[in-house]
This record gives sequence, C-alpha cells and structure tokens, in this order.
Amino acid sequence: MIRLAIDFLEAGYGAVRALHGVSLEVRQGETVALLGTNGNGKSTLMKCIMGLLKPTRGTIVLETDGGRTELTGRSPHEIVALGVVMVPEGRRLFPRLSVRENLLLGAFRHEARGEIGQNLALCHEAFPVLQERSSQLAGSLSGGQQQMLAIARAIMSAPRLLLVDEPSVGLSPVLVKQMIDTIASLKQRFGLTVLMAEQNFQQASRIADRGYIIVNGEIAFEGRNLRELQGSELVKSYYLGS
Repeated sequence: MIRLAIDFLEAGYGAVRALHGVSLEVRQGETVALLGTNGNGKSTLMKCIMGLLKPTRGTIVLETDGGRTELTGRSPHEIVALGVVMVPEGRRLFPRLSVRENLLLGAFRHEARGEIGQNLALCHEAFPVLQERSSQLAGSLSGGQQQMLAIARAIMSAPRLLLVDEPSVGLSPVLVKQMIDTIASLKQRFGLTVLMAEQNFQQASRIADRGYIIVNGEIAFEGRNLRELQGSELVKSYYLGS
C-alpha cells in the first residue's frame, strides 16, 4: 500500500511565493493528473515532494505498508530510497553519458540493484530504440527519444510512486500520445501509482483516474473522478475553449 498526502503546502523562491496552501492526495494504484498552465506551480509542487525545494509551511506524508514518513526536510536520495521517483520536466539526462549509462544510473536505489537485468529488459521492450542506441550519447538523441530515456531511467529505479512532470513539453502531438500511452502501460506492468503534472488536458485525461486543477499556486478544483474533471467549468474555460 502506498499513499501520498499533501496538506496546506506553501513554498516559493525567495520573496516570491509559488504555492499557497496546496492540499491533495494520491492513493494506491491511481493515476492522478495535476493540471495547470505554465507558471501555476505544478513543477514547484513536484520539487517539494522530491526534496529539491523546502516548503515554508505544510506537510508531505508518504504512507507505505502501514508506515508514515514525513518527506519535508528529507534529502532527494532519501526520498528516492522510499520508492518515490520523478521524471523531471526537460528530461535532465546526463548528455555526455551513453543511453545505457543513463539507464544504469537510474538503478541507484538499493531495492533496484538486484533487478537491473530484468528492468533493463523491460525498458528495452517498452522502448526498443533505447536498445538500438544503447551506446549513443544521450545528448545526441531526439527530443522524443530523450523523453523515452528519462521515463526508462525512472523505471530502472523500481519506483512505487512515479512523478511525471510535463511529459508533453517540446514533443509533437503524435509523440505526446505515445508518451502518455507508454506511461499508462508501464503503470499497469509495474503496478505503479502515478502523479502526473501536465498542461495538455486532452492527453492527460485519457489515462487519469481523477485530478486537480492548480491556478496561481492554489488548488482551484478537485475532480473526484474523470467525469467531474471533464465537467469542470475551469476545464471548459482553460482547455476546451468554451
């Protein structure tokens, strides 16, 4: 069992506050979409969960198999060790290392080291081009291939909770659909729980069980299921042009 609970979270950069009392939860086996246009706080929230940015207020609690761990104040490597892994916006690969080396670095988590061969085979099955280009430098891949590598690197860590930050950025519509479908497939295969920050509502809603809309650093709407999310006036205003 795994559950992420965020309550009254506030965070920012210097004097600029980016999150204002954000509360949300992600439950076992769900794909939850965090929707919002650029600059509304999606990436800031992801960074707080991963320990890359320290909140000024609020709590981030990870419940796993009956235990409760407060994530605020923990380092990123401690959070990864708990099974929480992020595919960051902009991929953040090691461009001068090979595709294979980037994938192996994803298996840093202790629990993943004994499954390197199995997970590598599964990543190659999901993304055959990564096997074909195993010795190629990551920085020389196309944008779509780099996104595949970023997702595969996260899978190499054998995560339980996968955070995906803006998987559609910089990709063509065809590749966006492919990435979203792949996330759904990997979720089923690995039994993942997924929190996906995305501004492309049409694609995110294809695999989300429910979601939140964040506006100016606040949760403006919570859709308890996909139908509620699709029927939201904010969705119609921001994403459907009505």
